[in-house]
Amino acid sequence: MPASFLLLLAAQFASALADNALLIVTIDLLQRRAMPGWLAPLLKVAFIAAYVLLAPFVGPLADTFRKARLMSCMNGVKICGVLALVAGAHPVTAFLIVGLGAAAYAPAKYGLATELVRPDQLVEANAWIETAAVTAVLLGTGLGGFLVAPRLGGIAPLLILLGVYLLAGALNLGVADSGIRHDVSLRPRTMLVEFVRANRRLWGDPDGGMSLAVTTIFWGVGATLQFAVLRWARETMHLSLAHASFLQAAVAVGVVAGAVAAGRWVPLAHARRMLWAGVLFGVLMTAVPFVDDLVPATLLLIVVGGVGGLMVVPLNALLQDRGNTLLSAGRSIAVQGANENASVLACLGVYSLLVAIDVPLAALMAGLGVGVAAALGLLLMQQRWRERRAAVHTDEWRAGAKA
Repeated sequence: MPASFLLLLAAQFASALADNALLIVTIDLLQRRAMPGWLAPLLKVAFIAAYVLLAPFVGPLADTFRKARLMSCMNGVKICGVLALVAGAHPVTAFLIVGLGAAAYAPAKYGLATELVRPDQLVEANAWIETAAVTAVLLGTGLGGFLVAPRLGGIAPLLILLGVYLLAGALNLGVADSGIRHDVSLRPRTMLVEFVRANRRLWGDPDGGMSLAVTTIFWGVGATLQFAVLRWARETMHLSLAHASFLQAAVAVGVVAGAVAAGRWVPLAHARRMLWAGVLFGVLMTAVPFVDDLVPATLLLIVVGGVGGLMVVPLNALLQDRGNTLLSAGRSIAVQGANENASVLACLGVYSLLVAIDVPLAALMAGLGVGVAAALGLLLMQQRWRERRAAVHTDEWRAGAKA
């Protein structure tokens, strides 16, 4: 991997570390302010809403300007969100500001990664990116748990996170420019029209549409699982928020393991074959709420994360390859981000509603798992039908050629 790509990983890791720690710290802040429990998932909703609202505009920005410098500026926006919390702003409002920075950060990050490596390195590069991102979730969740411990109080946790965001911004400034620019219009109306066209084009592509469907389902469910595991750990095993956040990190450990395995053993040409892991991911989710012992629960969550990482990394690489071919790095990532984060919004909205009406957690998680397994099972059947049809056409062509 090029040195600039590794520096990009370090910058991404620092920024994502702070994002995930900030979520735990802000959930604790909600509790200390005696705010309703249903506001916790709305923190993530506010964060993700920025991705969806800005999706038509952030892709062209990433394609027009130097991506590393744009990423550094977006860390500055995140810092403004943390400062808003320090000043006493409503946590949901502050998280919306942080999300505005993250929304423009994402297409610049993935777009630059696509430009810095060769196509045959994309699965490996995605494995590195997902490993860094999920490790940031793991350590960020742990850092958040540490920061909400009783020995730290006041605004000290927020000041520590400000320092991490500053570090991420400094690292971004050191990432080399790929030199790739695209001649795109920055007029809002034109960007909206082009975004709609890009969205249709990516969904209309057989491989692009299939891989986009998979990643859209995975990240929507993954965001919901993050909150469901926290609630399950506290209600079923009676853990504190700090300790529950460490159990939640078991999923991240599994995703890292699955991502590493995929990067090592799954070439881009075989990405479609990993749909079976998504079906298994959904099936395993249904078992989670029925485990009430800490050690088996931790092992099960690691396995759940592992099969998820094994599936999503190759298919994410396939999606980026098709997106970069059909569109451009920035626009394709913006389309991907809009769809995935709209899924997150929908899933978290449904989850918040179900929590508000007191649906049992076991029924909620089991239903989610069954839905995931069914959806990915249908995609797997569709993919195998396409492969059989392609094989038949190939045989017919060979027979005609021999005749």
